Amino acid sequence: MQKITLAKDQNLSLNLSLNPSNTMDEVVVVSSRKPSKVSEIPGTVWIIDNQRLQEQIRGGISLKEALARLIPGLDAGPEGRTNFGQNLRGRNVLVMVDGVSLNSTRSVSRQFDSVDPFNIERIEVLSGASSIYGGGATGGIINIITKKGQAGPPAFTTEAGVRSGLQQKSDHDVRFAQSISGGNENFKGRIGIAYQKNNAAFDANNKQIFSDITQTDLQYNQSFDIFANTEFKLSPKQTLKVNAQYYNSGYTGDKDLYLGNNYEALFTKPGLLEMRNGFTSSVTPKTTRASINADYHAADILGGQDLYIQASSRNEKFSFHPFPAQVVNKAIPGGGFLYSGSTVQSTRYSAAKLVLSKQWSAFNLTYGVDADNEAFVGNQTIFDRALAASSGGMINNGIATVRRYPGVNINSLSGFMQAQWNLTSKLTLSGGVRQQRLYVKVDDFVGINAQAPIIFGIGKTATPIPGGKSHYDVNLLNGALIYKISSPEQVWVNFAQGFNLADPAKYYGQGTYALNGTNWDLVQGSSVATTPLTGLKTNQLETGWRHRGKVVNAQVSAFYSWSDKDMKTSTTFAVELIDRKQRNYGAEASVSVNLPSGFEIGGNGLYIKSQFKQDDSWKAQDIANASPSKATAFIGWSNKAIGFKALGFRSFDVKDNADNKLKGYTTLDLLGHVKLPLGTLSFGVQNLLNKEYQTIWSQRAQVLYKPLRVAPESLNYLGRGRTYNLSYTINY
Repeated sequence: MQKITLAKDQNLSLNLSLNPSNTMDEVVVVSSRKPSKVSEIPGTVWIIDNQRLQEQIRGGISLKEALARLIPGLDAGPEGRTNFGQNLRGRNVLVMVDGVSLNSTRSVSRQFDSVDPFNIERIEVLSGASSIYGGGATGGIINIITKKGQAGPPAFTTEAGVRSGLQQKSDHDVRFAQSISGGNENFKGRIGIAYQKNNAAFDANNKQIFSDITQTDLQYNQSFDIFANTEFKLSPKQTLKVNAQYYNSGYTGDKDLYLGNNYEALFTKPGLLEMRNGFTSSVTPKTTRASINADYHAADILGGQDLYIQASSRNEKFSFHPFPAQVVNKAIPGGGFLYSGSTVQSTRYSAAKLVLSKQWSAFNLTYGVDADNEAFVGNQTIFDRALAASSGGMINNGIATVRRYPGVNINSLSGFMQAQWNLTSKLTLSGGVRQQRLYVKVDDFVGINAQAPIIFGIGKTATPIPGGKSHYDVNLLNGALIYKISSPEQVWVNFAQGFNLADPAKYYGQGTYALNGTNWDLVQGSSVATTPLTGLKTNQLETGWRHRGKVVNAQVSAFYSWSDKDMKTSTTFAVELIDRKQRNYGAEASVSVNLPSGFEIGGNGLYIKSQFKQDDSWKAQDIANASPSKATAFIGWSNKAIGFKALGFRSFDVKDNADNKLKGYTTLDLLGHVKLPLGTLSFGVQNLLNKEYQTIWSQRAQVLYKPLRVAPESLNYLGRGRTYNLSYTINY
């Protein structure tokens, strides 16, 4: 330290430089339920900062696709509404917003259709199974951290953008977003409003991409995201944060996939498939969500502990595209019939979490309780059968609404304890336990194969599949060692367990019926009493190394995860639990190097094998669940005023035991920005080489729906061709 004395009116110029060995050690919450330094975490943690995320988004890349490029272990993202099958390390991923779970037991895979990237500050990722947060985190955790208000006078951000392939007048998407934030040391807040309107999308051959008639599409889609947060400083050691959101994303067009007269294009004459005007439906494909959560933190209470309390609530509704279904039963004239319907699924979720943490000189103890409730109702609107068929699925007038899935109510109560002990200044031991109890109530339910005939006058009543109550007690353990080689470099080894409860709404409610007079008698059904539902526990071993510095950032880890049961999705999207061993093993890595003169080079990748055991040998996992290996590479240059980046993405081939194949593809994107006197102009070219490829979800769908005998061409969702994006952002 040097003391300097200045005379009156004397000026002093200081040149400050930071030693690369003393880089900032970022703090995340995702790994241990409390703020923790990355260098102290014995596991694979990725931090997607705002700059890297917005570089992708302002370049025209969607959130799902951007995350696949930025998170090594995450599968390639679909280009429609769903993120079904987008796994982390080959297993389910728990997605959260500010620590609040977006997952539900009745998974509809729309976690990334939940918040506009304009309202995202950064994303924290923990790869691999985790017992810290309980159910759903068998593959890892993605925690989306939203933007917060900053103290000071009102500050504004305005963003506007347009995306187009420049080939068709209907091929253009527009977006606009606005935020205001401000406050003082005792109160600060922010509100952000984002709007996006999509039109048609075209493939590399300048043909309009078919609408996703299975999980719904994002063509002709309009979305609003209103996100507000406040932070109150109640005292020098107490803070209260409150977030509230309303999100609405739904179809607004009248053009859709024509399925042919009496669905002949869907089944026998795929050459008649075409995008056509004139689509109407009583059910609009849509995602809506309203949520609120409050976080309270008090420091130095109850003997020097930190207290964290979180309370949250959300209501969400998901509606799907009309889709033909078939009832097959000898009691029906002709042996069965086709009809069309749309499901509307609603979930109410509420949770309360309490965490206490105490730090001694070399020992930390974090413990707490979690409680949550989830109530699910799934309905189906049945359309006028003759009108829907004769119009090729274009005109869908609802004539009745029935239950599509049994109602489910789940209460969960958990307790956990996590300890960390610094054995030496370089070696740290950590471990913990979580005990989770789930209480599941399933309603009585009449299967859709009996309800649909009754709607069309075949039979009058039906015997329900009995519901019932069940409960599950799950114990999850974790343990780890981390060794600090130096300030920016660590190695670790860990063991962790994760848990996933199969979807009760998809597991139960499956039944076969026989017509007895005017009543449909239940012949066989999957009830709580006759078909007990068990959970799937995943065990994982992992070892890894990371280096975080000013010039080089690198991380690599190898993992092996296994479970005694395998969860499979059937052609009706019912869930099956199979008594066979399953495993995933591989490695994920990332490296970036900041070179002189503003150059940056790097990449990331995942190598993975997904298998199940049968007849004492390991077989390749079904491609409906298996994750393909992938790789990303980039090179960029920037200075204070301008920047460019070329980004290549490769998803590799993978084949399952039944010779079904996910064919890989390669894309190249160009991203860039120019800082103007006022604001920043960002640009991007997606699929720069205009390569034709079939999306991963499309290939999965063709396998999943194959037993329904639909033409594969009807589920052929190609990737978007060369697309240009221009975005302008100004902070003032």
